[in-house]
Order: sequence, then C-alpha cells, then structure tokens
Amino acid sequence: MNEKLFNVDYLKHLCAKFQLRPSKEYGQNYLINPEVIETMITASGVTKKDTVVEVGPGFGILTLDLAAKVKKLLAFEIEIKLKSYWEEISTRLSQSKENNFEIIWGNILRADPKIFPKNYKVVANLPYQITSPVLKLFLEDLECQPKELTVMVQKEVAQRICAKPGEMSVLALAVQYFGKPEIIGEVKSNNFWPVPQVDSAILKIFPFKRATTKAEDQAFFKFVKIGFAQKRKLLIKNLLPTIGKQHKEIFLSELKKMGFTETVRAQELSVANWQQLVKISTLL
Repeated sequence: MNEKLFNVDYLKHLCAKFQLRPSKEYGQNYLINPEVIETMITASGVTKKDTVVEVGPGFGILTLDLAAKVKKLLAFEIEIKLKSYWEEISTRLSQSKENNFEIIWGNILRADPKIFPKNYKVVANLPYQITSPVLKLFLEDLECQPKELTVMVQKEVAQRICAKPGEMSVLALAVQYFGKPEIIGEVKSNNFWPVPQVDSAILKIFPFKRATTKAEDQAFFKFVKIGFAQKRKLLIKNLLPTIGKQHKEIFLSELKKMGFTETVRAQELSVANWQQLVKISTLL
C-alpha cells in the first residue's frame, strides 16, 4: 500500500503535476482512508485466481492494492493526462515482474464488449455521475456479465438500489431484476478529498444467471417505465392507455390476486409483481 496516496498534500502535488483537479463532471473524489480500501477488497473476496475490472483508477489508490491480490486487473481510465503516470508505474512493476494490470484508455461506456474477459469480478469506486450507466453496462448491456460487483456509490443511491416494495424505483427494479444487491457498509464523506456533500456506501451485487432475452428485458422495462411515468398517479391510471380500457377490470382482478387494491402505486410492486403484470399484459 502506497501510504503517500492517502496524503492530501501529496494528492494536491500529483494533481498540480498532471494538471488535474477533481472533476465535478465525473464525480471524482479521492479516498484518503486506507481502511476503506481494505474493507472494499475484503468485501470483494478476490483471490489470486480472479480477473478483475476496475473503473476510474485515478492515481491507483485502489488499483495497486487490488492488483497485488488478483491474477489480472483491467482498469478503465478516461483521463488521458494520467498516461505518463501509469506508464512509469507499469515500467517499474514490469522490472520487478509484478505487473499484472492493464490500463485501458477511454470511456468504459464505449468500450468494445470483446475486451471484457470471462468470469471476471468488478471492484471500483464509481464516479458518482456515471453510476447508473456503469451498472446498466455490467448487468444489462454486456453479454459477458461479471460474477460479482463490489462498488462504492453514493449512500442514497445504494439505499435506492436496495429498496423494498413500497419505496421501489426504476433504478431499484433495474438492479434487482438482474441481481441481488446488498449494502456492505457506509463510508462517511470525510474519508474523501475533496470532501463531497454526501456520504457513500460499499455496495455488493450478485448477478443472477441470465434467464431472459434482451427483447424480453426491453419489453419488461418499457412496461415498468410506463407504470412509473407519473409516480403520484395510481398504477392503473398510468397503465390504462397501454392495456386498454376494455381490459381494466381483468387487470384489476389480477392485481387483487397479488394482494393489491386498485389504489396501488408503482413503487409498491416487487420485481416478481412486475414480471407477472408484464406476462398478463401480453395475454390481454
């Protein structure tokens, strides 16, 4: 562990040297507490048999410790100003035969799907602004899903993702449709520099074995988004233009079988409830 990377003055020195400043656009805040890194790596359960993908390595505060514990690490970095920084580190580690990581330059959201290896895990301190699209990439878009994801996200986002029926959202449904999320622990804002306005949380997601086609997934989320179109409206009022007025009573009857009344709203339904409604709607 490079202790200097947890020192704010040293981080400021590096930022000045490479003409960087923490970007609000990408939600960049540097961790300055080594215990958080240890917690993340322990929670990930990675071993020397694992291939790992990281997003946004920055100065490598997580990367270098992670690389020492896994078989191979692929880290996606968008900030091209850091290229000389990582080339120097890579050269030094190659001389000591400890270089088992690769920096892939560019936006991970535009990466060639063939780059992603088989049977990999994701461990990353995700930039706040791209949390949702990155999770969508790994859980939905890629044919090659990770075995597990251990990521740091905003605490509020982690709580929304792990919501129960009654407080569900499209984000919660999107993650819970593809996997089982679990909050490992909270990380206070004072563990970062600059100090963000919000706390963070370590989130672990265990993807389910893919049992649906992309077409089925798209149909599911199209229906869900219609149901959430106006959150304060009753579910039946949001869905009525889609299912048709002539099928209203049939639909309400099916909702009643699930234990809901006609005043139910979208946020009260679980993934399983929505899957049943989608199935019903296709039969109407």
